[in-house]
Amino acid sequence: MRQRRPEPELPNDGVVRIFRGKGGRGGKAVSVVRGLPRRDLAAVAKDLKKHCGSGGTVKDGAVEIQGDQREKIAERLAAQGYTVKLAGG
Repeated sequence: MRQRRPEPELPNDGVVRIFRGKGGRGGKAVSVVRGLPRRDLAAVAKDLKKHCGSGGTVKDGAVEIQGDQREKIAERLAAQGYTVKLAGG
């Protein structure tokens, strides 16, 4: 069994970063949103799942949305007043 790589440390600069990830998910892509205030995670996850029309969860202080939905998520969060950056590949 492969060990998971630790998630990258993010600077605490108020920027929400959106990653695309596949590791440990059987090759399925997910969009991972990091840098949101902890008090907002559940509400933001619910809104993004509805907006993208897909499933997702809150895990380890991040919101995971099924599929590569980075562009949709970035537009939605920017409209809500967050500073957003697409990160990773």
